[in-house]
Amino acid sequence: MKLNLYLSSNIKYLRQVRGKTQEDLGKICNKKNTAISNWENGIREPSAIDLARLANYFNVSIDDLIIKDLKNNEEEKW
Repeated sequence: MKLNLYLSSNIKYLRQVRGKTQEDLGKICNKKNTAISNWENGIREPSAIDLARLANYFNVSIDDLIIKDLKNNEEEKW
């Protein structure tokens, strides 16, 4: 059972809302842009440390990053 329901789409959505490239996000997580692409396409998942970095950078909880559909969440305005 896949628990990371929205992780890949949320990473891509939040990155785009911030106007950042995959390379920009890679610098934040000390990863190559191919790693970010793999995360956004659901091929790989970020480590726990990278999840914490992403959540901190995007100012969301790790839970929200994983299980909430942030793109279609009317309550939040990013």
